[in-house]
Amino acid sequence: MPSYANRYISSLTRETYALILAGGRGSRLHELTNWRAKPAVYFGGKHRIIDFPLSNCINSGIRRVGIATQYKSHSLIRHVNRAWGHFKKELGESVEILPASQRYGDEWYCGTADAVFQNMDIIRHELPKYVMILSGDHVYRMDYGALLAKHVETGADMTVCCIEVPCEEAAKTFGVMTVDSDKRVRRFDEKPAHPTSIPGKDGLCLASMGNYVFNTEFLFEQLKQDSEREGSGRDFGHDIIPAIIEEHNVFAFPFRDPSYEGQPYWRDVGTLDSFWEANMELVSPEPQLDLYDPTWPIWTYQEQLPPAKFIFDDDDRRGMAVDSTVSGGCIISGSKVKKSLLFSNVHVHSYCEIEGSVVLPGVVIERNCKVRNAIIDRGCHLPEGLEVGFDPDLDKDNGFRVTNKGIVLVTREMLLAYNQKQLTNKEKLQTA
Repeated sequence: MPSYANRYISSLTRETYALILAGGRGSRLHELTNWRAKPAVYFGGKHRIIDFPLSNCINSGIRRVGIATQYKSHSLIRHVNRAWGHFKKELGESVEILPASQRYGDEWYCGTADAVFQNMDIIRHELPKYVMILSGDHVYRMDYGALLAKHVETGADMTVCCIEVPCEEAAKTFGVMTVDSDKRVRRFDEKPAHPTSIPGKDGLCLASMGNYVFNTEFLFEQLKQDSEREGSGRDFGHDIIPAIIEEHNVFAFPFRDPSYEGQPYWRDVGTLDSFWEANMELVSPEPQLDLYDPTWPIWTYQEQLPPAKFIFDDDDRRGMAVDSTVSGGCIISGSKVKKSLLFSNVHVHSYCEIEGSVVLPGVVIERNCKVRNAIIDRGCHLPEGLEVGFDPDLDKDNGFRVTNKGIVLVTREMLLAYNQKQLTNKEKLQTA
């Protein structure tokens, strides 16, 4: 028989509606988000970032989920419809897209709080007792049942999920909280330049993960008041939380991973360097984020593809991959792949060397290419003999983006410009 604790938590999850805020632009990812919202960015060989909060909801027993979209949402909506469109409303479960539709005025979503405010009538129709608001931008695995249970047990009006982060990492990036011994929030600073350290843990601060739990009616009251407040930015971190911590019960919930003694896995892959690093972590022998754990699967949409194929076994032409992750539909033809992550349908032709790189779906790499410490965007076609990641000045001259840490981003638009430049130079030589 299920334990009382399990029945208690399952009752709470059935009374909860989750709203995932997935309208983020992700401007620090530069060209990687030119044509997709940040939650739609690829991650981990077969997933999109949005799959992580969605899988956390389903695995936690939360089956009523809304996804608020806004910025360049086509690929995100297409993915959600394909991967998550099978839920049955008549069974009390649904994953619904909630695009900015100007339901309460002429404005699009003006902030995180406004995105929830504009969907209040949809949430009210679901009759939830609790509303969980989740960021769609982060990669992590978390059982939200424990968060909901603590919210109810503390008698909180609002609970803020948080994680310990180095102060220099949090500066100008995350909301930072100061709490008392009971974990009640006493101060909240949104993206401070100099975060306040946790007492006794110098250099570490308590950063908001952008995940909140509200009692439904309390949330609606605060959103209504905020919508009428002159000068409000309609944002939870900037406006809602600082306005309620004095007079209402706002508690922090430190994120803990019961299967891991150290800091739990949580990544904000908001820059090209952090995106590359998080993907590279997955090819290590025992990554902290275990995508192979059958007890907490990360669900997604994937095409029906043949297995990865490695061909040729000559001394100078051997198809092989070591310390790498290679997805279905890939063909490694007489080339060497090392410490890299290849998404589906990547074709690497002969005599190539790929190392320390993240290669997104549908990429074709022609013969004699050398690629190192790079992110190759979806659908790129690297011409024969191209070298990426060996000479930063040459990479920049070729039109590719090079980060401060030396990671090179290559996109289709960059390659079109590169090919045109090569053609022009060739024509100049012929007419000289």
